[in-house]
Amino acid sequence: MHSPNCILKVVIDTPLRKIFDYLPPANIDESILVPALRLRVPFGKSKKVIGLLLEVTDKTGIPRHKLKRVESVLDSEPIFGQELLYFMQWARDYYHQPAGDVFLGTLPRLIRTGSNLEVSSIEKWEISEVVEKQTSEFLKNSPKQKAIYDYIKSHKQPLTSGQLSDVFTNWRIPLKQLERKKLVSKVTQENGISISNKILSDLKLNPEQEQAVSTITSRLNDYQPCLLYGITGSGKTEVYIKCIQEVIKNNRQALVLLPEIGLTTQFINYFKSRLGLEIAVMHSGLTDRERLNTWLRTRDGNNRVLLGTRSALWTPFKKLGLIVVDEEHDLSYKQQENFRYSARDLALLRAHQARIPIILGSATPSMESIYNVMQGKYRELCLGRRATGSRLPDILIKDIRGKNMTGAFSTSLLKQIEINLQKNEQTLLFLNRRGFAPVYMCHDCGAIIKCPRCEIRMTYHKSTGRLHCHHCGHQERIPGQCPQCSGENMIEIGHGTQRAVETLETLFPKARISRIDRDSTRRKGSMETMLKDINEGKVDIMIGTQMLAKGHHFPGVTLVGIIDTDHGLHSADYRASERMGQLIMQVSGRAGRGDKSGMVYIQSHFPDHPLLLTLKAHDYKQYSSLLLKERADTGLPPYTCQALIRAESNSKERSQRFLQEARQLLAGSGISHDVFGPFIPPIEKRAGRYRMQLLLQTENRKLLGELLAEWIPEIEQLQSSRKVRWSLDVDPQDML
Repeated sequence: MHSPNCILKVVIDTPLRKIFDYLPPANIDESILVPALRLRVPFGKSKKVIGLLLEVTDKTGIPRHKLKRVESVLDSEPIFGQELLYFMQWARDYYHQPAGDVFLGTLPRLIRTGSNLEVSSIEKWEISEVVEKQTSEFLKNSPKQKAIYDYIKSHKQPLTSGQLSDVFTNWRIPLKQLERKKLVSKVTQENGISISNKILSDLKLNPEQEQAVSTITSRLNDYQPCLLYGITGSGKTEVYIKCIQEVIKNNRQALVLLPEIGLTTQFINYFKSRLGLEIAVMHSGLTDRERLNTWLRTRDGNNRVLLGTRSALWTPFKKLGLIVVDEEHDLSYKQQENFRYSARDLALLRAHQARIPIILGSATPSMESIYNVMQGKYRELCLGRRATGSRLPDILIKDIRGKNMTGAFSTSLLKQIEINLQKNEQTLLFLNRRGFAPVYMCHDCGAIIKCPRCEIRMTYHKSTGRLHCHHCGHQERIPGQCPQCSGENMIEIGHGTQRAVETLETLFPKARISRIDRDSTRRKGSMETMLKDINEGKVDIMIGTQMLAKGHHFPGVTLVGIIDTDHGLHSADYRASERMGQLIMQVSGRAGRGDKSGMVYIQSHFPDHPLLLTLKAHDYKQYSSLLLKERADTGLPPYTCQALIRAESNSKERSQRFLQEARQLLAGSGISHDVFGPFIPPIEKRAGRYRMQLLLQTENRKLLGELLAEWIPEIEQLQSSRKVRWSLDVDPQDML
């Protein structure tokens, strides 16, 4: 039985920054009420919702007769351990976010909706033992069946429905037909690991790799943050593999974070071949059931290696032994909506909490990580040469001022592409602008067609024949005449990836060209198919956005052309130069990774810019030193700490009034700080709502935390806060 003073502190998935007090269920043994149980509770006038028990106490600020009683307890034991609970509490306090977003929003959906926490069986398919001698002939009139059959056959392990869905659409009927023909058979088994008896033999490490592995594995039972600073192609992944092998030998688990889903397939295949075990995956592309199964099996210690995007950070582990954050500089690790957290930064906390090493890997580390090395907080491990022995590509900066251009391409770059085609070598062209043309305008009066919901220019997509807003998703037909002067002389200005492909197809009609951007890879499995074609030599020229810059290995690429980077040299965002340098180095690193030397062409109107000249020498350390000096001189992060309040409303005045009142609240604070704004962000209107921002800056994190702790509750009490949609972003990564 419970004591008469027993109060349950419960988290509910609401935007309110508060914990709710409840009375325990009637006639229940108080001893079973422990943190991290799910409860069904009444909420509001008639709703029943799932909450998470945080604490059992005898204190409440609400009269007991006004408290509601918990309806039922859903679990007989905590759904995860105290370590993860403490981790969530720390994240809530640091980012000052609603408790529901942190404690419940980070859990798989089936947990939040009250499903039973049991690993369910998953159907898998494999090639039947019955050998069909003339399979190709048998399936020649069924191309979809043959494609599915060949795909299953190419894998040693049975494939799940999720794996098939990654590559094929509408695959179930042709698969059923393959089953009837006894070419494939269904295997029903738990979604667990499949470990071979023998881990594959190690690749030979070079001295730098051996030193890095030795340093990391010498302290597997201590918190040790290591920045693995390795140039592109230096073999960082093999260092990860070797360290994970040591962790597995010690009967512990490893978490590997990747910036985005597009990289998971190649990592899974490589990790499988090197570790000899099934790799568990966690990302947004999984079904709810697959996500829950992975979460449960990792919690129970059955998944030895979990590989995933930022959401994988919130998975419970039975015995976590190592965390790897690959491409640690990548902006994708920062959640930009709802609960705005940095998976990289929180991974460091989780490693500290578990007293285990963490590897932050990058060829172009963030300014924060380099600064932490300088402060002695991280240990730097350098890989300064390529693992294959190939040399870094030559980087040429091509002055395009006053030069004749064919579309987006200079004559010298086109000549080099032609030479590459004659040598049967691959070319990669980087243009970080999708669509056909970024501007659609009237040639008579100069009016630019803008999004009616965002008031920013729309991008012309020739493939759809429509104008697209890349910020809110709005689309509309191309106007037959100018909406301002009624003129009919409408033109496209600028170059996107679609237009660049059209230019290349005209100039090189026999070349096999592949475009890789968000538009061309929307269909499931399309990215994997394109990468496979590239690596099999079926593509001569690939052109794409930053999707091509992240971790891909293209041994056949010898020429990289960077079409336009000048916007990064003169942006209002102080982080733009950092990201430009990272992109240039990452894209350049795709060249010459095989047995042939590589070359990089950078087209620029500012060929003598000191930042570009530093990158030309492959000297990212010097590049980062220049940027850090600028940051120190101007008092910007990482030398200071920031928090950004964003407000949006269908009224510009409401957003401004709210932020002005929020700023006035700071006047009485005795904590040293600077405040800027309210100011209009680069994109003032988005999806029909006017946006404004207020930036807060302090000398260190402790001061920022203290200031926010007293400021945010006061903001919530403002009447104006209820008339706008507002959010807090601690350690913001962009001002958009």
